[in-house]
Amino acid sequence: MTRILIAEDDRRIRDGLVQTLESEGYVVTAAMDGKSAIAFWKQEKFDLIVLDVMMPYLNGYDTCREIRKTDGHTPILFLTAKTEEIDKVVGLKMGGDDYVAKPFGIHELLARIEALIRRSKGVVQLADDESNYRFGALDVTPLTMTGLRDGHSVSLTQRELKLMRAFVERPQQVLSRQHLLDVCWGVEYLGTTRTLDQHIAQLRKKVEPEPGMPTVILTVHGVGYRYVPCE
Repeated sequence: MTRILIAEDDRRIRDGLVQTLESEGYVVTAAMDGKSAIAFWKQEKFDLIVLDVMMPYLNGYDTCREIRKTDGHTPILFLTAKTEEIDKVVGLKMGGDDYVAKPFGIHELLARIEALIRRSKGVVQLADDESNYRFGALDVTPLTMTGLRDGHSVSLTQRELKLMRAFVERPQQVLSRQHLLDVCWGVEYLGTTRTLDQHIAQLRKKVEPEPGMPTVILTVHGVGYRYVPCE
C-alpha cells in the first residue's frame, strides 16, 4: 500500500489529484496548505509528498524545509506555476527531488510519481559502517547526512550524497550527464539534464574552495562532469 501526501490549496486541483491517484491504487491524504501537511506528516508515514509551491500559511518551500530537518529520504515533488529558473533552483536547494510545472499533463505527473516512488523503494539505506570521506572542501559524514567545512556543519541531501558517491567511485573520469541521472535519479527518470546541472550548482557551493571557480567538480562541455580529488 503506497501512501501519498498532497498539499494543494486549489480545491479543484486537489480533488482532481486525489481522484486520479486513488484510481491508480494509491492511498492519498490531502491537505489544503503547508501547515496542515506538516500535521499529517507528523502523524503518518508517507512514500511520497507532493507540495504546491504557492500556498497560504506555509508555502511549499518552507514545508519542504521543515520536513527535511528530520526526514531526508521521503521523495518530495513540487507543483509550481512558476517557470523562472531561480524558483526551480530554490525547490531543489530546499531538498526537493523533482518538480512539475502547471499546467501539467496527468500522464506526465503519474510517470514522475511512479519513478520517484520506485527509486525511493529501491534505495539501499546507508550501512552502519559507511565511512566518512573528504570531498573538496567538505569532510562528509554520510550517516548523519552532514559535512564539516571550516568548522561549520553543512546539511546534505540524499541526492547530493548520491552524486558525491558516484564521483568518488570514479575519480578523474568524465561521467556523462545521462550516467549521473541513471545512477542518482534512476533509469526511469523523465526529467531533463537541467535538473542535474542545478543540483551540481548547489553541490559546488558546499564542496568547492571557490564555488565561482570550480576545481573539484569540473564541467566537460557537451558531455558531463569530472571529479578531481584534492591533493
